[in-house]
Amino acid sequence: MSLQKRIFLYGALFISAIMVLAGWLFYVTISGAIEEQVGQRALDIAVTSAERPDIIEGFSASDPAAEIQPIAEKIRAQTGAEYVVVGNTESIRYSHPVVGRLGQKMVGDDNEKALRDGVAYISEATGSLGPALRGKAPIFDQNGSIIGVISVGFLKTDMAGTFHAYLDSISSIVLAAAVIGAFGSMLLARSIKKTLFGLEPAEIANLYNERNAVIESVREGIIMVNKSGEITMANASAHEMLALPEDLSLLGIPIEDILPNTMLPQVLETGESQFDRPMTIRGKKTIVNRIPISFDDEIVGAVSSFRLQSDIEGLRSELSQVTQYAEALRAQTHEHQNFLYTISGLIQLNSLEEAMQLIHHETEEQQSLVQFVTQRLQDPFLGGLVIGLFNRARELKVKLLLDEESNMKQLPPHLEKSLFVSILGNLIVNAFEAVEHLPENERTVRLLLVDNGSEILMEVEDSGPGLDPELMPLLFKERVSTKQGGDRGYGMVKVYESVRDLHGEIAIETGDLGGSLFIISIKSEELA
Repeated sequence: MSLQKRIFLYGALFISAIMVLAGWLFYVTISGAIEEQVGQRALDIAVTSAERPDIIEGFSASDPAAEIQPIAEKIRAQTGAEYVVVGNTESIRYSHPVVGRLGQKMVGDDNEKALRDGVAYISEATGSLGPALRGKAPIFDQNGSIIGVISVGFLKTDMAGTFHAYLDSISSIVLAAAVIGAFGSMLLARSIKKTLFGLEPAEIANLYNERNAVIESVREGIIMVNKSGEITMANASAHEMLALPEDLSLLGIPIEDILPNTMLPQVLETGESQFDRPMTIRGKKTIVNRIPISFDDEIVGAVSSFRLQSDIEGLRSELSQVTQYAEALRAQTHEHQNFLYTISGLIQLNSLEEAMQLIHHETEEQQSLVQFVTQRLQDPFLGGLVIGLFNRARELKVKLLLDEESNMKQLPPHLEKSLFVSILGNLIVNAFEAVEHLPENERTVRLLLVDNGSEILMEVEDSGPGLDPELMPLLFKERVSTKQGGDRGYGMVKVYESVRDLHGEIAIETGDLGGSLFIISIKSEELA
């Protein structure tokens, strides 16, 4: 059953049940009140009639029934009572609506308190005319002696008619209220369905679980606040960046207590989004996005996502590496195309001997390079990278030397190869850029890769101008670059992070070629 039908059905049934219960309680209350009023009325009539002098004098007559019967009937007609019965101390009737019952004993056995104790009271008993509420009062003579009793009665059957009249009215009211309640339940169900965007509870639960899974899977820290600035959600990445335990609940805590320098209150006030804003969180440089949450054109909260700046720079550096590798492949393709164009031109000129010599020379040179690299660098991962860098150096007119002492077998499986590629690629490309402004015959870069069994040693040396000593302490900590352009300085930071991830060490010296010499040492044995 859909949510809308359930809300309508449960609402209608609940309101109907409440109204039936209220109607029944009202009926019981009214019935009790009517009975109480009728009983009191009967008692008042009985007490008043018992004090009438003509009734008292009638007891002294030779035929009390003849005197009292007309008086009692008159009282019955005036008050609307079902009967007014007067009896002596033996409960023998002196009056009764049915004349044939005069002289007979009163029925009900409820005269004792009036005749013995002299008190007036209300009694419910079954008389000769049926169940009735009766007011009983003793009759006293001039001396104060009890000479008889008077009973004024109203039949229960007559009261039942009054009760039924009230019951019809109550039933009509209950039915009308139930109909109105059902209509209201229908409107409420439609309103709730609209508020929930037509979703069923199971769909809402699935969306909630999916939302939590998505938020927790995101590596960015995410914090949501309500319009009062209190935190309503914080994912695990946010706890990690804030250096807070994951089991610590931040719900309900003002955002300023956690991040004093936050700008979320400003977003709540202005409703303007903020993208890629720098911010320092607990000593960590982050990039923050802040977006208001609106509902029906009203700002009800805001969400902030933030990520470490180093992660973004790392991704940028990785992208730069991919670009470099693509450039190396492009250089190799470009050289190959030039080679093919040259052969094609020689063939068209019928210079077949020169074409053959060029092919043999290029083949021997390429085979010599591949053979030399594969002999020295047996790991295909690094070998392929070095060959690509050789092709890039050829295009840049840079002399790339692979040191004859280089000897690298397979990289240990516990060391991540992509980190080696990142280190080597960044250092070689930086070396190329360091010598590109020199005359062509002075552009030299040397590479050494050695695995002596206990450690892996990498050296990258260039013939450039070297590094400014003032930049040395900052080279691996900040985005420092000696080259022009704003998007620089990521390579050395990435090199440092990659070496650190491999538990290695890095040093910088002045090389024999006159430029910078980067020396990297990485333990090849797996750490315990």
